Amino acid sequence: MGKLKPIKAAVKRIKITGRGKVKIYKMGKSHLLSGKNSKRRRKLRTRTTLTGASAKAFRKALLL
Repeated sequence: MGKLKPIKAAVKRIKITGRGKVKIYKMGKSHLLSGKNSKRRRKLRTRTTLTGASAKAFRKALLL
C-alpha cells in the first residue's frame, strides 16, 4: 500500500490550534469587494473555527 499524503491545498489553508480546533479564513474575501461594506470586509479578515462534521473532514484531509 502506498504512503498516505495530506491534501496540499488543505495544508496551505488550514491551521490546527493547540487544543485541536480547526482554524480557517472566511470565504468571500477574494473579489467583488467594492460591493461589500467596510464592516463586512473587516469581519471577513478574521479567522474562524470549525466544528462538527466539517472540522472532522478537514482533519482527515490533513491526516490528523
